[in-house]
Amino acid sequence: MKTALYARVSTKDKGQDTENQLRQLRGFAATQKWKITAEYVDRASGKGGDREQFQRMFAAASRREFDILLFWSLDRLSREGVFETLNHLQRLTSYGVNYRSFTEQYLDSTGIFKEAVIGILAAVAKQERVRLSERTLAGLQRAKAQGRVGGRPAKVDDPKIIKALRRLRDRGKSIRQIAAELRLSPNTVLKGLKAA
Repeated sequence: MKTALYARVSTKDKGQDTENQLRQLRGFAATQKWKITAEYVDRASGKGGDREQFQRMFAAASRREFDILLFWSLDRLSREGVFETLNHLQRLTSYGVNYRSFTEQYLDSTGIFKEAVIGILAAVAKQERVRLSERTLAGLQRAKAQGRVGGRPAKVDDPKIIKALRRLRDRGKSIRQIAAELRLSPNTVLKGLKAA
């Protein structure tokens, strides 16, 4: 079986070397009698998918230059979050390429637990998206409670808004008081008063 190895260390991982990972991956491939056709090595954070060797590996996978991708652990492959990592694994599968984690034996698309692992990762990814949505809504509610106004800014060239701004300013109201009363952002109030 044609095999590609992927190894990564973060630029922040001082003193770490990908050779530690590669040595173990090569040894494992030899015990399986897999032929190593390529090694992809990144020295970059795993928080983004724009790593040079990572991209080269996927391009080669799309051309079926190897049958299985062997990596040391899932966090060496990606640290982008469960949803994005699941997408990477599904992308490999869509190319007809299997994958295997050296340290996490359950992460083996050639094994009997393939569907179970993908199902679990998909469920975790769904929960991650729900939590992100909940955090976003909580942040918007907090901002609203603090008087921040979201959405598109009001047009400051609207004669009704300009008239209201002048009237409230002439009454001695502060920028923040005007913003709260008209449900505008303080910046929009300032722009409107300058336009007036």
